[in-house]
Formats: sequence, structure tokens, C-alpha cells
Amino acid sequence: MKCVLLAAAVYNVVWGGWVVFFPNHLFFLSGIDPPRYPGIWQCVGMIVGVYGIGYAIAALDPLRHWPIVLVGMLGKVFGPIGMVHHLLMGDADASGRLPANWLWLNLSNDVIWWIPFAIILYAAFRKWSAPTSEQQFTNIADANAAFKSQHGQTLSELNHDQNVFLLFLRHAGCTFCREAMADLSARREEVEKEAKIVLVSMIPETKSDEIAESQHYFDRYSLGDVDRISDPDCQLYRAYELQRGRASQVMGPAVWWRGFVAAILKRHAVGMLSGDGFQMAGAFLIRNDKIVRAFRHRTSADRPDYCELVSADNRH
Repeated sequence: MKCVLLAAAVYNVVWGGWVVFFPNHLFFLSGIDPPRYPGIWQCVGMIVGVYGIGYAIAALDPLRHWPIVLVGMLGKVFGPIGMVHHLLMGDADASGRLPANWLWLNLSNDVIWWIPFAIILYAAFRKWSAPTSEQQFTNIADANAAFKSQHGQTLSELNHDQNVFLLFLRHAGCTFCREAMADLSARREEVEKEAKIVLVSMIPETKSDEIAESQHYFDRYSLGDVDRISDPDCQLYRAYELQRGRASQVMGPAVWWRGFVAAILKRHAVGMLSGDGFQMAGAFLIRNDKIVRAFRHRTSADRPDYCELVSADNRH
């Protein structure tokens, strides 16, 4: 990442210096008349050069200085869009029209940087969206004893001498989280014949307004009375070995199609990111702090059969 930004810095400074000190050169190479006011074009060169200085600073710590990369990425996306619009919508015979061969300039100035800049932004988003807590539990029993539901019972107490269906949800804005709750609501009676339902979410519930917001969220699916555990730092997720997903697991082609079906066709919609967008979901049948059955999502779009998971016929 540092090498990419250093290369971008050198390119921008050199290109900007070329335009500032030789403002008419590019126009001569393109076979068109130079601008009447070259100072305006020199200002463009100055701006590009300043971007180069910004990239050099960002190269010191790319993930920390991601806003600089984001601003650069926006320019590299909107620049070609503006050029294509100019060529397609403008009058071909109009005075001052730029030639089509200037698209090569967009290729070197903008397009070739899309993928490396996108990779840097993805890495930054993944880093800064991760939970900040580093606490880890050495075993499930300790984790279960540390977390209480909104009704005041620990998970250890809830699964003592009874089966518990423990459903770890994606972040609240995820359409698959909403789909999962709709699925559970529709089959709640069947699931509760075999196990007590406990939900685990990343929605914080430390303040009164957060508790009210969370309650309203689950009430929408007629699950407001179900025991739920708030785990915004994903400590319980980690205790149950639910990992953060890769890009292909949360944004792969199959995920996009399933997301379209869930969000649009089934009208679950999509909300704001609330929690770790890379945290994978999972479903477990537990009893006396032991995992009886487990389903750990391989992609965010996985849709397990909850009734099958808790069914007595499938227990070992």
C-alpha cells in the first residue's frame, strides 16, 4: 500500500510540474490549440501536484490517512465520468471541445489507480470497523457466565439443564440479519418446542435510548420478548469461534444476488451499518455450556434451517 501511494505521489508531482512549467505542451502533443488563458490550466497542474504531496503523507500510514486516499479516489472516479460526458453529450463541432485521445490521460491519471486505491480503502474500512475490545474468553463457559440478557439472566443460567437455540446475528442494518429474524419469527413456535431462543446482536444496550431502540427493532419481528444479549464488541462471537469474514464472504457475487432477493424482492431492505460489517453470523444449539450443534456462516448470505438445527432427530 505504501508503494502504491508513493508511486501516485511521484506521478502527481511530476505530472503537475509538467503542466505548471509547460502548460501548452500537452495541447501541442494532442494537436489542438492551447488555451487562451494558460494560467487556468496551470492551476489544474498545481492541484494535481498538491494531491501528490497528500499521497506522500498518506504513504506514511495508509490506513490512518485513508481520508486522503478517499478524496483522491473520488477525483479519479468523477474525472473520467466528466470526460465521457463531455465527449458524448457535447457538440462535436463546438469550439473548445477536447479530443477523444484525451481519454488516454484519464487512463493514466485515474483508471489505473482504481483497484489499488480501492484495496487501500477496503483495508482501512476493515480495520476501523473492527471491535476495539481485545478481551478474549478461553472457554465458552466463562463467556456464557459473563453475558446477561435484557431480563438479567446470564447465558449460563439460561442454558442450564435446558436446550438453548443461540442465534448470532449480523449487524442490524444487514438485510440478512432482517431476513434471519423474519425466518425465526415465522418458525418460532416450532423452534421453541425444542429449545429456548436466545439472540445475540451487536446493537449496544447500555443507555436508555439504546435499549428503547433495540427493543423497537426486535418488536418489529415479534421477538421483543425473546431473551437477547448485546455484544457490540463481539466478544461472545469470538468465544463461539465466529470470525470476521473476507470480502468474498460478505460482498461476493453470490452474496449480492442473495442480497437483492432478500432486500428488494422480499422487502427486507437495507439499513445503516450498525456494528462490525465483517462479523459473520452463526446458530448454535447449546446445553449446560456445551455446543450440541453448530452452524457457522461461510458467507453473510447463508440461510440455515433453524428447525433442522434444533430437531431432536439430528442431535448426536
